[in-house]
Amino acid sequence: MKRIWLSRNLVLLTLVSLTQDAASDLLYPLLPILLTGVIGAAPLALGLIEGCAEAAAGFAKLYAGKYSDRIGRKPFVVGGYSLAGFGKVCVVFATAWPTVFFGRVTDRIGKGMRSSPRDALINDSVPKEHLGKAFGFHRSGDNLGAVIGPALALLGLALLDDDVRAVAKWALIPALLSGLLTLFIKDTFKRPTKEKVAVSKNYKVPKEIKFPIATLVAIQLTNIPDALLLLRLHQIGFTTKEVVLSYMLFSFVTMLGAYPAGLIADKLNPKLVYAIGLLAFAVGYISLGLTQNHTVAVIAIIIYGLFPALTDGVGKAWIASLSPDNHRGKIQGVYQSSMNFAILGAGIWGGALWSSGAIQWPLVIAGVGAAIGALVLLIVRPLRVQP
Repeated sequence: MKRIWLSRNLVLLTLVSLTQDAASDLLYPLLPILLTGVIGAAPLALGLIEGCAEAAAGFAKLYAGKYSDRIGRKPFVVGGYSLAGFGKVCVVFATAWPTVFFGRVTDRIGKGMRSSPRDALINDSVPKEHLGKAFGFHRSGDNLGAVIGPALALLGLALLDDDVRAVAKWALIPALLSGLLTLFIKDTFKRPTKEKVAVSKNYKVPKEIKFPIATLVAIQLTNIPDALLLLRLHQIGFTTKEVVLSYMLFSFVTMLGAYPAGLIADKLNPKLVYAIGLLAFAVGYISLGLTQNHTVAVIAIIIYGLFPALTDGVGKAWIASLSPDNHRGKIQGVYQSSMNFAILGAGIWGGALWSSGAIQWPLVIAGVGAAIGALVLLIVRPLRVQP
């Protein structure tokens, strides 16, 4: 019997991600203003918080992916989404930046707990020849939530007279719904025998998979957290509503592009799709770093929205296509955690170099780095290496 790519688990996991992202992306564009404006922290604190939060997610992804290969995917998915909800509670009610730090780290640990097992579960539930399409579909749903979240934030700001903290509390409702939906997921995982577990413990990621992972991680060192990008908009004169609207526009572009990107990656070369995404990153970052013109900034945000559309799902599908069946969770964990650690480095150097000047050199440097990364990606060895 031929397996369909649009499986029950894929649909459910997409709905779970949609509601969680509605919560996260209602809160996320408000975070720079909440942290630097309401609480009074410095931009370096924002970069440090976001970098450390991504690193915490990285550690969680590494271990969750590995152990999901032994005990199943669903416990990590349910626990991860629940923990993320608790982290959002801490951020929403924070009165000092260390509490925001704790909340963001907790939120991202939850993300790390769920991400690798969730993506391994998608891999388990979908035929291999449709992985790009499946991950693209998931990313589109994920980013639909990222459009809904800022839209709710805009509505809240209008109704609550720009009270950032009061609007942030709205994020708790979709976060709760997301956690409840995870209970309906069916774990397709088959517990391995003791002999397979023993082999799994000694499994080393082969160089054919390490090489593309290392390439993508090196490029990811240019990826300054988006919170600093939103802070840039605020610095050049965007109001809180305009910052949120810009972020919603960014997410809308990502939502539209993610599924077609996965479909094209299945039929052509994923490296080419990923490289085009990096060029969109470069154009968006360099433009935002140099301009103070609001129209140019909005155009840059639209172009930058193509970056996650062309890279997030495509990168996961690329690594998934190289992964042996018994080690899908571990390899997704290695890949995704390594990408998170790279964002830690980018968050620290980006936040440290951040200034109040007319030109934001960290954005320009990051954009140039991404352009170089696109070139490197196109000249490395062929993608389709058999595991």
